[in-house]
Amino acid sequence: MKLLVIGSGGREHALVWKLAQSPHVTQLWCAPGNAGIGLERLARNGARVECVNLGAEDLPKLLAFAQEKKAELTVVGPDNPLPLGIVDLFQKHELRIWGPNQQAAQFEASKVFAHRFMAKYGIPTARAGTFSNPKPAKAFAASLGGRCVVKADGLALGKGVLICANQVEAKRAVDEIMVSQAFGAAGARVVIQEFLEGPEVSLHALCDGKTAKLFPTAQDHKRALDGDLGLNTGGMGAYSPTPFLTETQLAETASKILEPFMRGCVAEGIDYRGILYPGVMLTPDGPKVLEFNARFGDPETQVYLTRLENDLVELLDASVSGALASVELKWRPLASVCVVMASGGYPGQYVKGNAITGLAAANALPNVSVFHAGTARVGEHVVTNGGRVLGVTALGPDLKAAQAAAYDAVEKIHFEGAQFRRDIAAKGLTISR
Repeated sequence: MKLLVIGSGGREHALVWKLAQSPHVTQLWCAPGNAGIGLERLARNGARVECVNLGAEDLPKLLAFAQEKKAELTVVGPDNPLPLGIVDLFQKHELRIWGPNQQAAQFEASKVFAHRFMAKYGIPTARAGTFSNPKPAKAFAASLGGRCVVKADGLALGKGVLICANQVEAKRAVDEIMVSQAFGAAGARVVIQEFLEGPEVSLHALCDGKTAKLFPTAQDHKRALDGDLGLNTGGMGAYSPTPFLTETQLAETASKILEPFMRGCVAEGIDYRGILYPGVMLTPDGPKVLEFNARFGDPETQVYLTRLENDLVELLDASVSGALASVELKWRPLASVCVVMASGGYPGQYVKGNAITGLAAANALPNVSVFHAGTARVGEHVVTNGGRVLGVTALGPDLKAAQAAAYDAVEKIHFEGAQFRRDIAAKGLTISR
């Protein structure tokens, strides 16, 4: 089976790593890929994964490549190609592709759309308002005492969310997004939500248009600095499972969120196939959805796929084919921790091109996988090429052991300006003691 994976980050490296283990795969391309993806080899025949210099948003060229190479399944990793209609384009040309179509991708591409859908179908979420004018937006934020979350409506690389503690910060956030246009056209409209308190968890469910199969829990760490301080980022680390929900509570949460979601999709004629990733806050009043994502989380993918026992090719094929009802997801009874190593200055300005050393030593440690995100190859050297550079991921018999193994691996890797949080999974360890 010939596969094409689209994307270049840590999520895509984890997808390629897992797909390459499938005996079904005879050839695998990644567009555009990164330095680590290009080192992966297929379990079936030892062939190396080939990185193709095509951008993830260059839909015509991606289509032409898939047609030329006769790719039998294309897997979309990042968010941007989905609302651009890559799934619809490939399907129009009778190519099999995994991911939500353009209509379904609105759940992530428009927070206004998602908020209205949740209100209509009774999915628990924060009290919120949607605005296209700064003045009423500021008035609504003031009605919440300034304790709120201001979100750009459109996609903003995971950074279009500003958390406010008072009215001064709320006004500044509205101006930053809507007036100064810090996130460009994504901020033409905003959603302002009341500030919710409680542990935040990442839920993922694999969908086939009719059935949703829930993953175990994971927790992301969005803030740049230890103790959840600093600026919001695309994610500085993750771990799975979390201790915040029992199996029974997880099933109850799913019934409150996934069941009305799937019912609403059927009622609206939305054929949702792919991953649904709701960020959920576990409030004293029960679980509430913060937002929906229409693709795998990053770095949640890294911790999920290191724990997943199933053949990923078979799961994605069942999702595309509408055959998930007969599939059972199987997970290794281990914990996984991913620590993101980022460039100095991230999520602000940073320098590219710094040489990375120690990758082989870290990868040689037992139960460790170093997933590349923002890397490139220059001659014989791997160099930094993005804000989030590596996702150092380790498995262990419990969370404490997995955390220790991940940080042991991090200590072996060096590049100028490297920054990382030292408290990934600490919340889980505090609760589970």
